[in-house]
Amino acid sequence: MAKSDKAKAKNLRNAPLSTPTLLKAKAVKDISGALNALLADVFALYLKTKNFHWHMSGPHFRDYHLLLDEHGDQIFAMTDDIAERVRKIGGITVHSIGEINRLKRIADNDAEFVTPADMLAELRSDNQALLASMQSAHDLCDEEGDVATTSLLENWIDQTERRVWFLFEAGR
Repeated sequence: MAKSDKAKAKNLRNAPLSTPTLLKAKAVKDISGALNALLADVFALYLKTKNFHWHMSGPHFRDYHLLLDEHGDQIFAMTDDIAERVRKIGGITVHSIGEINRLKRIADNDAEFVTPADMLAELRSDNQALLASMQSAHDLCDEEGDVATTSLLENWIDQTERRVWFLFEAGR
């Protein structure tokens, strides 16, 4: 390979990712930031939901175990859509567990034992916090004219409201 070909190849490998978008650069930055924080929260909530699913016990084990499995699947399904939306608008998404840990706002629960009632209450509270973050991201996207992201967020908000409702009713 000629020296100039090597230089071109190196430049291509080091070229920043960029995706054409009608959004302004500041909007891409702000929306990407909001979506990456949301993505970190969704990963944290997914793992907590699966943790509680794996460690559920008690007389309602089967019902709660299946409920949390369904919730985990629904939460995990959002991750790829969120990350791909960041890329579609020209942003960069999270790269690692460490970055997710720095961005997340959902607290971990490393307790060796959590009662089923406390699991449901904590997940309900975490889903409510996720709901507030989604609404905030929706408002930002609406202000910036990002119709596609607002539409996705509306569906995720509806799903999250349903999880909150189910967790509330199951925990009564």
